[in-house]
Amino acid sequence: MTAPAAQRPSRPRRARGAAESLGSIVLVFESVVVFLGGLTVYGLKALPADIEPWWGIVAGTVLAALMVVTAGLLRHRWAIAFGWFLQLLLVLGAIVLPALAIVGLIFGAMWAYATIKGASLDRRNARLAAEAENPNGD
Repeated sequence: MTAPAAQRPSRPRRARGAAESLGSIVLVFESVVVFLGGLTVYGLKALPADIEPWWGIVAGTVLAALMVVTAGLLRHRWAIAFGWFLQLLLVLGAIVLPALAIVGLIFGAMWAYATIKGASLDRRNARLAAEAENPNGD
């Protein structure tokens, strides 16, 4: 027989750094705005005449899904770089809908703050934890 879930020893959660936490928050919220941006491209029929308007929804959905997946993978260094690539894609969307440039710049600034300041906080916390383990500097 298996023990009930309450009696099983649970695996401790992996510690998440500030860069990972802040970055995932930015990407998940941004994914909602990107999806709505795709709906806007569709509704305004902002794509060139030879491209069907529903491709706006497809592009917004794919970019939003990539952002959510990347948010879950931010523990890897490459995912931070991929997040920058996603920010660039959003700004390039201004070719189709100029308002996306504003959205891209705002979320790009938030992404920059989350990754740069988050990494700084992670380094500071690691240094403080190392000092707490060796209070005499041994």
